[in-house]
Amino acid sequence: MRAVLEAKTRRLFRHEPRILRVRVDVERDFHRGRRRFVAKGRIEIAGPDLTAAVAHEDAYAAINLLIAKLDRMLRKRTSNLL
Repeated sequence: MRAVLEAKTRRLFRHEPRILRVRVDVERDFHRGRRRFVAKGRIEIAGPDLTAAVAHEDAYAAINLLIAKLDRMLRKRTSNLL
């Protein structure tokens, strides 16, 4: 899973090479008797940090959704700065 996370987070550095740190946590959670995974991400960058969380029944799908969400947030942030 660690290799998958490293490969997916490289995508984030396309938009902003000045990222200081990317932290991704994946937790298993039981909600109403059903197993689900919660992926939480934080991008430390100059200015306010970007944080996001996504829940899904599959851990890898949660990671994909989280990276896509963080990617959208980075693109929006860079377009607002221009």
